[in-house]
Amino acid sequence: MKGIFNKLDKKVERYEELQKLVSDPDVIKDTNRYKLLTQEYSALSDVVEEYERYKKITGEIEDTKKLIEETTDSEMRELAREELKSLEREREESIERLKLLMIPKDPMDLKNIIMEIRAGTGGEEAALFVADLFRMYSRYAESKRWKIEIMSSNETGIGGFKEIIFSVTGKSVYENLRYESGVHRVQRVPVTESGGRIHTSAVTVAVLPEAEETEIEINPEDLRVDVYRSSGPGGQSVNTTDSAVRITHLPTGLVVTCQDEKSQHKNKAKALRVLRARLYEMEEKKKQQERSEERRNQIGSGDRSERIRTYNFPQNRVTDHRINLTLYKLEEILQGDLDEIIEALKLNSREEYLKSVLS
Repeated sequence: MKGIFNKLDKKVERYEELQKLVSDPDVIKDTNRYKLLTQEYSALSDVVEEYERYKKITGEIEDTKKLIEETTDSEMRELAREELKSLEREREESIERLKLLMIPKDPMDLKNIIMEIRAGTGGEEAALFVADLFRMYSRYAESKRWKIEIMSSNETGIGGFKEIIFSVTGKSVYENLRYESGVHRVQRVPVTESGGRIHTSAVTVAVLPEAEETEIEINPEDLRVDVYRSSGPGGQSVNTTDSAVRITHLPTGLVVTCQDEKSQHKNKAKALRVLRARLYEMEEKKKQQERSEERRNQIGSGDRSERIRTYNFPQNRVTDHRINLTLYKLEEILQGDLDEIIEALKLNSREEYLKSVLS
C-alpha cells in the first residue's frame, strides 16, 4: 500500500497548490487556463476528501487501541473493542474507495464509437458470423438504449456480410465496448457443410472512438473523392445514379467507401465520419506508444490481429482468452447478453491498473 499513499500525498500537494492558483487574479483573467485548473481541482477534490476521511479513521483507531491498553474498566474495554472492529471495517471500506478514486477517468469513455466487423478466414461461414456479431452488438445496444446507424455494408448472397461498419451513439458507449477490438473466432458446423464437420472461422472487430470535427481537422485538399454506382451481392448494380462514394486520404492512404444511402451527399458525410474516426484512432495509438507504461496496463493492445474470444457452438461455450473467462451461455451472449463479459473485462482492467500503482 506504500505506493498508493505516496501518490495520494502528491495529489494532496497538488490540490493545495491548485487552491492557491484558482484564487490568483492573474490566473482568473486567463479564461482557458482557469477552466483547466478548476477542472483539475474539482477532479482531485473527491480523492483528497476520501484521503482525509481515511486519515481521520486511522487516528481514531490509534486512540481506541490506546484506550484498550490503558483502561482498567472491563466494560469500557469491551465497548472500545467493539468500536475498534467498526473503525477497522470503515478503514477497509475507505481504502477500497481510495483505490477506485485513484483510477484516472479516460475522457474517451464517454465517446460514441464506429465499429467495423470484417470476415477473416472461413469464407462464407465467416461472413455469416459477421452478421451474427452485428446482431449481438445491436441487441446489446438496444438493451442500453443506444442508437445504431449503419455507415457501410458489403452483403453476401446468403445473409452474411464481408464487412459492416456502423456507429453506436449513447451514454458511455466506448467505456463498455472498447475491449471488443480483435479477432473473434467461431467453431461450428457451417450451414454450407454437408458432412457435419466443425469448421473454425475468424472475424475481426475494430472499435473506433468517434472524433468531433474540432478534434480531427481534415483538409479537403488531402482528399480524393470518387463517385460510382452502388452494387449489391454478386456485383449487380442496385442504383441508377452515381451515389456511392469512395474517399482516399492522400497523406495516409486510408480509403473509406460508403454506398448504403441513395444520396451521394449522405454517403459522403458518413464516409467522412468513418475517416475521421480512423484518423483519430491513428493519433491515439501514437500517444499510447509514447505512454508505454499505460499501454502495458491495458487488456490486450486493441490490435485487430489479437485473438480475443472464441464462440464454440457444440459446447455452448464462449471463452475470452485475455482474462481466461469461460461461460456456457453462448446463445444468450449472441442474443446480446454481454454484461457479464464486459463487466469482467472492466474489472480486470481496473485491477491491472491498481497493481501498477501499488507496485
